[in-house]
Amino acid sequence: MTLLALIRHMPTEWNAAGILQGRSDLPLAEDVAPDWRLPAELDGFAWLTSPLRRAVETAGRLGIREAVVEPRLTEMEWGEWQGASLAALRARLGAEMVLAEAAGLDLRPPGGESPREVQARVTPLLVEIARSGRPIAAITHKGVIRAVLALATGWDMRDKPPHRLSWAAAHLFRLDSAGRPAVERPNLPLARP
Repeated sequence: MTLLALIRHMPTEWNAAGILQGRSDLPLAEDVAPDWRLPAELDGFAWLTSPLRRAVETAGRLGIREAVVEPRLTEMEWGEWQGASLAALRARLGAEMVLAEAAGLDLRPPGGESPREVQARVTPLLVEIARSGRPIAAITHKGVIRAVLALATGWDMRDKPPHRLSWAAAHLFRLDSAGRPAVERPNLPLARP
């Protein structure tokens, strides 16, 4: 068994506005600097980060100096929906959006990728981590974390997730020898008490 911890990057201005960022390479919000600290459970972990600026900046703010940039941890591509809010998309697309969201793992925005495709992109990385046997932590994105949660639980993303995840927390998974994830401990708090 190999441990994998996933942390979503700190907030951006688009997060605060509820806008889908996808591959937009935005910086962290200047006026929002959460007082996060790494939980002791992650001591000794090696670090990876998505190449997107918001993830790299989060690693820096957490004091992680030697995070390896891993392109497979990049956020889901939202295609034509990038830069819009879900509320705006629902209002504009109506029944078309209802059908798209009902597709769960197979929801694919025009010109984008589906959560199932995110899983296919991340799975070889999970296998590599499992084979290494070394505990790894990564700064990544909501779409990637949800895709790994779906792999770990069989969640089809059509209903509410089986675990309510805090985005101010680390989520710990265990990988079997084949790289298949299982939930170990979600919601390790990052915010200082």
